Amino acid sequence: MTVRTLIRAALILAFAVSMIGCQGKPKDKPPIHVNPNMDTQPKFLPQSESDFFADGKADRAPVEGTIARGDLRLPEDDPYFRGMKPGTDEPIDYIPVSISATSLARGKERFEIYCAVCHASDGSGRSIMVEKQYQLPPSYHEEPLLSRPDGHYYDVISNGIRNMPGYANQIPVDDRWKIVQYVRALQRSQAGSVSDVPEEQRDRFE
Repeated sequence: MTVRTLIRAALILAFAVSMIGCQGKPKDKPPIHVNPNMDTQPKFLPQSESDFFADGKADRAPVEGTIARGDLRLPEDDPYFRGMKPGTDEPIDYIPVSISATSLARGKERFEIYCAVCHASDGSGRSIMVEKQYQLPPSYHEEPLLSRPDGHYYDVISNGIRNMPGYANQIPVDDRWKIVQYVRALQRSQAGSVSDVPEEQRDRFE
């Protein structure tokens, strides 16, 4: 056997032994991360603390004047966003969004969620909260609410009045106007006459 053959055999044996050694117990140490940024991202979780800001909060308020994506109306649109005539605190006497069966259905749904618990499903104010000794809200079907302009209802939904809190944080602007639509429909339902019913359906009420 030549020296070259012996060297070759020794190298093969050493390689085989090294391969056997690789089949031992898995290591407890994590593998080396060439790019660890995906595992240790510099970020704040919601409602976490931060030493960077003076108030200690990681959550930051939107920059003043920020407009939500998809919102095509500017905040300067007073009738839509405040329910007031431009540059004044006088409520508008119209609803600045389109009215349809779909929008009324949405307004009814939102009304039943946020309003009916106090104002009752029919707008009379005689709700389950009144049964629990809560103060009786005014009826939508009596004065002075009957003659209040549409902007007044929107403003009250947004900012509250007397014992009623504002719902601006819970109800989007468009949904507030749809609730106003439904309130007007409730009022019309209590003051309607047979002449308001389509002719082909009037025999059901006579």
